[in-house]
Amino acid sequence: MNSNGERVDDMPEISRFYGIIIAMYFADHPPPHFHAKYGDQFATFDIETLLLREGRLPPRVRGMVVEWAALHQDELRADWDRARARQPLDPIEPLQ
Repeated sequence: MNSNGERVDDMPEISRFYGIIIAMYFADHPPPHFHAKYGDQFATFDIETLLLREGRLPPRVRGMVVEWAALHQDELRADWDRARARQPLDPIEPLQ
C-alpha cells in the first residue's frame, strides 16, 4: 500500500525504468494523473502539468519521472482515457 492507502499491486504497470514503476488505476478519479513507485516511496503526477500532486520521491527520481512523462505525455493521455473506460492500457517506452 502507498501512503494514501492505495494498493499499488492493483494498478496496471505501463512502464518501468531505473527501478521506477509507472502505473495507472482503472476508472481513477480526475484530474488525469499517473502513479510512480520507487522502492517504498510513492508519488502521483498530473499528466497535463507534470507537477507532483501527492507523495514524495528522491529529487533525482522525480526528475527522471518528469523527463519521461514529458516525452510521453500524449501516450499518458491515451492510457488515461483507456483506464477510465476500463480498457487494457498500452505499455509506454521506458526512459533510456
